[in-house]
Amino acid sequence: MLDIKQIRNQFDEVEAKLKTRGVASEKLYELRDFDAKRRELIIETEDLKKQRNEASEAIGLAKRNKEDASTAIAQMQEVSSQIKALDSELTFFDEKVTGILETLPNIPADDVPIGADEDDNVEVKRVGEVPNFDFEPQAHWDLGEKLGILDWERGAKVTGSRFLFYKGLGARLERALYNFMLDEHAKEGYTEMITPYMVNHDSMYGTGQYPKFKEDTFELADSDFVLIPTAEVPLTNYYRNEIIDGSELPIYFTAMSPSFRSEAGSAGRDTRGLIRLHQFHKVEMVKFSKPETSYQELDKMVANAGNILEKLGLAYRVVALSTGDMGFSAAKTYDLEVWIPSQHTYREISSCSNTGDFQARRAQIRYRDEAGKTQLLHTLNGSGLAVGRTVAAVLENYQNADRSITIPEVLRPYLGGVDVIK
Repeated sequence: MLDIKQIRNQFDEVEAKLKTRGVASEKLYELRDFDAKRRELIIETEDLKKQRNEASEAIGLAKRNKEDASTAIAQMQEVSSQIKALDSELTFFDEKVTGILETLPNIPADDVPIGADEDDNVEVKRVGEVPNFDFEPQAHWDLGEKLGILDWERGAKVTGSRFLFYKGLGARLERALYNFMLDEHAKEGYTEMITPYMVNHDSMYGTGQYPKFKEDTFELADSDFVLIPTAEVPLTNYYRNEIIDGSELPIYFTAMSPSFRSEAGSAGRDTRGLIRLHQFHKVEMVKFSKPETSYQELDKMVANAGNILEKLGLAYRVVALSTGDMGFSAAKTYDLEVWIPSQHTYREISSCSNTGDFQARRAQIRYRDEAGKTQLLHTLNGSGLAVGRTVAAVLENYQNADRSITIPEVLRPYLGGVDVIK
């Protein structure tokens, strides 16, 4: 959530930046008017409360002196009635202000590329060699079926579309990948966590999924529980409504969890394969940082995600997302995209974002600095990596002419020495 004081005091700058994110100026004008009316009511209410207090004192004095207090009592009753009416009006405008603030995305950092969508993203760098095959590479879904390690048909039978069974070495490969990822992040200073796989609505609000993006989630009927769309939600909310000792910052968390996405609006996109599922595993990285070092922490997080791809020997590129393509809570985002041979293109496998104090304000996550002052910290999150997409990348990039799959060397210890899937 944005700071209403910043909107109030730097209105033109905020308007210009949010316009690059598709926010209509009319919404901000409306917010400014509601906020101005709310502030007027606060001043008026406080003045009336002062009058009520004075009348109360006059009543007390009159009673002590055994004097007639009826005039003062009538005055206090009239003032109390006015305060009640104003409080009702104030509640109305409070709700209007909060309602708009909840729908406004984060203000983009100054160096974020301005653009309407993914076509305006800016490539930062490419890492690794794209493989050259002397045969036509097959898609991972075909490879997985022929090797008997991915079963789409029975996944659809048991649950529905965008679900599957991993089987045998397919299941072991997935497990090997996320264990490898967690071990690497532990070396980089992340504390491994096992989180709840359901969270409450307050947690979804804290990280910015609610109320704007309810349609993208799976809610449990007749309860306050939601299946997590990413471990970012429970990890970030770990410190919700708490004050952290600033000497402990930065704090790094990592967790592997299932992620549940309704994929609303994705009909017809990536209907086959591991790229877009309703349920998938993801290793998440979350950081809590002081504001002055948060963008350095973002660069480190991108390097942490890249380290996994490099050790797996997978070619990838880093892309700075444009203002029109960033997520709701992000102030700046880098995507890492891995090469998928069958599609002859790079596909997103990690998204690393600095949300500034946007989530911290919603979730009231603060720290106490050296001077003893309490202030909002910055939160960061990133995939390290999306495990199913990594399986897809390994299958496609390490396939052989006989359709066997060579296991990347770093994964072999996690597979008991297996070096090929035949």
